[in-house]
Amino acid sequence: MDDEELRQIQRNADLAIEQLGPISGLDFGLDEESVAWVEGFIERRRAQPGFDPDQAEGLVSVLGSYLGACVAAGTGGHWEWRDDGGWGVALPDGSTAFPFTKVRKQLRDGLEGGESIASFYRVAVEFIATGRMREARDGG
Repeated sequence: MDDEELRQIQRNADLAIEQLGPISGLDFGLDEESVAWVEGFIERRRAQPGFDPDQAEGLVSVLGSYLGACVAAGTGGHWEWRDDGGWGVALPDGSTAFPFTKVRKQLRDGLEGGESIASFYRVAVEFIATGRMREARDGG
C-alpha cells in the first residue's frame, strides 16, 4: 500500500506519545505500562458526557497508530496492508494484529463490553508473536 499512509501512521504514533506522555506521569513510550495508561485514557473519554464513538475516528487513527507501534516494537513486527482488514501489524509467527479495530471496539464497547487494548497488547506480544498461542492450540 501507500508509503504516505505509513508515514501518517508513524506521525500519529508520534503525536500520541507527544500529547499523552506529559499528562500520563509515566516514562511514556512503546511499552506495556504506557498501553495500560492509554486504556484508562480511553475509558475516561468514554465516560465524558456526550461522547459518541461514531464521531471518534481521529482518536481511532491516533491511538490505533500508537497501539500498533507498541505491538510492532514489542514483537519485531511491522505494518502491513491486508485486503481483508486494512492496516495491521504482521507478527513474526505469520499472523496479523489489527490495532485500529481494537481501539475502535474499546471506544465503542469499553472494558465492560470485554474490549481491552492492554490485553490485546499482552496477547500479541507474549503469546501470539512468540508462538506460545499456537503451541497451546496444537497441544505442545
